[in-house]
Amino acid sequence: MASKRNQDDESGASLLGSMSEQRSLSATHLPEDTEALDPLSDDEVEGLSRRRTPRWRDYIPSMHEEPRRRTGRQVSESTDEKSIGGRKRGHYRTCIKVVFWVLVVLGVFNIVGFFVSLGRLLWGNDLDRILSDWGKPGHEGEGLAKWPTDFSRDIMPIPCHSHNDYWRRVPLYDAISAGCISVEADIWLFDDELYVGHDTSSLTRNRTLRNLYLNPIVDILEKQNPSTNFTPESNTINGIFDTEPFQPLTLLIDFKMDGNTTWPYLVNQLEPLLQRGYLTTFNGTDILPGPVIIVGTGNTPFHLVTANTTRHIFFDAPLDEMWEDDDPSSEESPFKEPSSKVMRSTYKKRHRDGPSEFLPHPPPPNPSTPSPPAPPPGNNTYTPQNSYYASVSFGKAVGRMWRNQLSASQLNIIRGHIRGAHRRGLKARYWDLPNWPIGFRNHVWDILVKEGIDLLNVDDLKGATKVDWRKREGWF
Repeated sequence: MASKRNQDDESGASLLGSMSEQRSLSATHLPEDTEALDPLSDDEVEGLSRRRTPRWRDYIPSMHEEPRRRTGRQVSESTDEKSIGGRKRGHYRTCIKVVFWVLVVLGVFNIVGFFVSLGRLLWGNDLDRILSDWGKPGHEGEGLAKWPTDFSRDIMPIPCHSHNDYWRRVPLYDAISAGCISVEADIWLFDDELYVGHDTSSLTRNRTLRNLYLNPIVDILEKQNPSTNFTPESNTINGIFDTEPFQPLTLLIDFKMDGNTTWPYLVNQLEPLLQRGYLTTFNGTDILPGPVIIVGTGNTPFHLVTANTTRHIFFDAPLDEMWEDDDPSSEESPFKEPSSKVMRSTYKKRHRDGPSEFLPHPPPPNPSTPSPPAPPPGNNTYTPQNSYYASVSFGKAVGRMWRNQLSASQLNIIRGHIRGAHRRGLKARYWDLPNWPIGFRNHVWDILVKEGIDLLNVDDLKGATKVDWRKREGWF
């Protein structure tokens, strides 16, 4: 190793010697104008050599050419990257400009549309003026904007029951505006007065059955049946719904206290409706339809409903006692509710000068006409002559739906209930339906409607009226 180092030093010294000789030779060949420069002394040359002593590897050409080649390639690559980046930035700028001008054009259109609409408001044509001022005093159509019976104009009745209707912001009227054909009121007897509320803690002196339901129904029907020169001897009574005047409104009254004690007070308060001929009644042989049907539930005494041969309060029968199997050999039901044609023919108009009387009954049937077949075995206590609804709790009768689906046995229960109620001429109704989740509730409603339920028991009026729940046949 020592000999190798001595050889490196000797080679370095020889290189330094050759450099000094080249330096002296170059100095002798300088042009004449460079003679004024002071030549370097030997001490200065020696100092420079001490400051930087180049090693022999620095003078090998291969050690310097390769880095230069790499540096040139890197420069070319960086130049390419810069050009690519410049092109990308150019694309971005172009896209931004396009979006900007599109927004500008859309903004111009919106501004033009705004001024055009403003001009229409300020300088409307005659048709716009007529439509906006129609029926106002001093304008076209003065006194023609309203009809005598337009209380429920444009409201289409739907088969829904307003459960606990007294809880709504406007009892009775909210349900009518939604199109419900049935409302519910819970009554409590205190101090010879029938109060409406869910429990005793919610009762107030001014919330009575008369104030919330009976008197408003009388007022509505009076407006729907005005006495004019055009209807002096009309035998037709219009119902609450102007679009379907023969659709009755059902008032379901839930007896919360002792039924035997409450019964006579309810009968007495229904006299104004009865005297005007607004109640559906049973005269002992026939059902005479009217625009209002009173149905008792809860603690309503069934024996008092059937005590008289004539009645105007009907019963809410137990639906769970009416289940029937699907037997195609069973006879057609002898219990049939009146058709719409019969309802139209048997509606009566109240007499303004005295108490109302029923229209003459149809002639008795011909003795030679065969009598209807006997009802099939089962509970036939409840008929259209004493009952109107057949109701039961959905959770109690059908049970809980696992995974939001009805099992085959549960579907069979629903079909049996509806089949039994319809055979007796009653309208099937389930209460205590699931309310949440909303999709699950709508799914249950859809199943019940498809299976033939007559009335949906609802708490959400808006949700019930968003869908047409009437049964459809075919694709349309």
